Amino acid sequence: MDLTHSGSNLSLGFSSHTSTSRRAQIADDSISFQVDSSFHDPSHATPSIPLQLMEQLTENHKAENDNDGRESGDDEREVEEFRILGHPMCLKRKKDGESSSSSSSSKRACTEQQGLESRRNAVRAWGNQSLRVADPDVFMIMEKEKQRQYKGIELIASENFVCQAVMEALGSHLTNKYSEGMPGARYYCGNQYIDEIETLCCERALAAFNLDPENWGVNVQPYSCTSANFSVYTGLLLPGDRIMGLDTPSGGNTSHGYYTPNGRKVSGASIFFESLPYKVNPQTGCIDYDKLEERALDFRPKILICGGSSYPREWDYARFRQISDKCGAVLMCDMAQISGLVAAKECVSPFEYCDIVTSTTHKSLRGPRGGIIFYRKGPKPSKRGMLLNQGDGSDRYDFEEKINFAVFPAMQGGPHNNHIAALAIALKQVATPEYKAYMQQVKKNAQALASALLRRNCRLVTGGTDNHLLLWDLRTLGLTGKNFEKVCEMCHITLNKIAIFGDNGTITPGGVRIGTPAMTSRGCLEADFDTMADFLLKATQIANSVQREHGKLQKGFLKGLQNNKDIVELRTQVEDFATQFAMPGFDI
Repeated sequence: MDLTHSGSNLSLGFSSHTSTSRRAQIADDSISFQVDSSFHDPSHATPSIPLQLMEQLTENHKAENDNDGRESGDDEREVEEFRILGHPMCLKRKKDGESSSSSSSSKRACTEQQGLESRRNAVRAWGNQSLRVADPDVFMIMEKEKQRQYKGIELIASENFVCQAVMEALGSHLTNKYSEGMPGARYYCGNQYIDEIETLCCERALAAFNLDPENWGVNVQPYSCTSANFSVYTGLLLPGDRIMGLDTPSGGNTSHGYYTPNGRKVSGASIFFESLPYKVNPQTGCIDYDKLEERALDFRPKILICGGSSYPREWDYARFRQISDKCGAVLMCDMAQISGLVAAKECVSPFEYCDIVTSTTHKSLRGPRGGIIFYRKGPKPSKRGMLLNQGDGSDRYDFEEKINFAVFPAMQGGPHNNHIAALAIALKQVATPEYKAYMQQVKKNAQALASALLRRNCRLVTGGTDNHLLLWDLRTLGLTGKNFEKVCEMCHITLNKIAIFGDNGTITPGGVRIGTPAMTSRGCLEADFDTMADFLLKATQIANSVQREHGKLQKGFLKGLQNNKDIVELRTQVEDFATQFAMPGFDI
């Protein structure tokens, strides 16, 4: 529109930004005006000035605006007043440089945001990749191992399959945290939630074995049962002190102290401490408790150890208690193999008689790979109060501080928090009726497998089993454990060679150890283990056939296994059988 004063050569023209004229674009809430004079040179266009048209200005309104501007300081635009046809009007215009300053600030904020996003993307690029993308080589090897587990028959007594929840905890962010020390007394800060997890794990460990926290304590930090055992020795003994455990060829564990026939020390226990083993009766395969007592009274160990890796019968803990009291020894049980049975009350418990109990957390417990230590605390029974080797000679146990200090800082660094969380999950399952039913089935399956092998004229050490494992003496079949183990492995059956008491086990182990927990975890029952016995017998026939043609020596024997049609046939049968059963922990 054009407002022209009759007495002036000037005119004021207003135009909207939607006009089709070639004026510069202005903001939506603005207008432009142009002062036009009849005296100006028509060849020079006067530039438009973007302004904001306000309402008609009154005196009160003007005063309010002036006051607001003084108090708030928010309005940083120039105000120009003028009259149109005698009416006062107000136009506001941004101050010089304001637009450029705002634009510059906006650009800086945009640049900073882009930089932060770039850094986020860089972290995601290496930190959030899947294994398949980050390392295809490792991923493919792991996939092949997954297939091996799924397609094979797992009969190694010390192996089992964990559930998905345990796997999730093991592969979690808990692995990021360092937490040296015990709950409430950490070297590093930021452990309030790690403390909660470890405390919960300890509570569940005691509950799983029905232990009174007033009389028993537990340390869940050991990386393995071997390190748990050595932590006990370190906490309670001096270098060179004496320990006594079951002989390894008799079914004991090397972490209890073992020397080879040529005198070589094969574990830290035998390197730093003096050990003397007790043995089984060579005719029965069972522990000879009379000779054990005789040797213990002569040797006077400071720690007497019961428990082993390959002993298929019950342990007489009451007799061990009597012997340890006579010789003044601390009685320690390594229940690594049978801890699941103990928790489910499917075998005799060592806790009634022993001072210290150690275990792995995998195997029959079906948890993550690690170790655990239980120790007595509180007042001693009166009959043990005067034994000099049980603590400091007082009437109270002093194991707690010594063992905890031995685990950290003496033996280990920061605990594996992901393992402790996974163990807490497994221990929760251990306390359920379903787990008890599982362990009962483990025993039934072991007895079914033992019966099936005995019916096929196989020789088992001790003639059978009371727990989850059995020892098969292959010497009557003319086989060594090493050769038979290899044939089974090529047929996708995994078990392990084992020394049989009386053979030259360090060179040619005479038997194999077979356990039932893993395949029971996959849902196998007694009839399924009878089928597995048939597979094992076929493997002995293949091994004998290869030995006859190529000899028993490892080089010739292995050559005879290559491209063996009988092995290919048995492997196919094993895979067809194994893949019928579900696989816990992952879908396949």
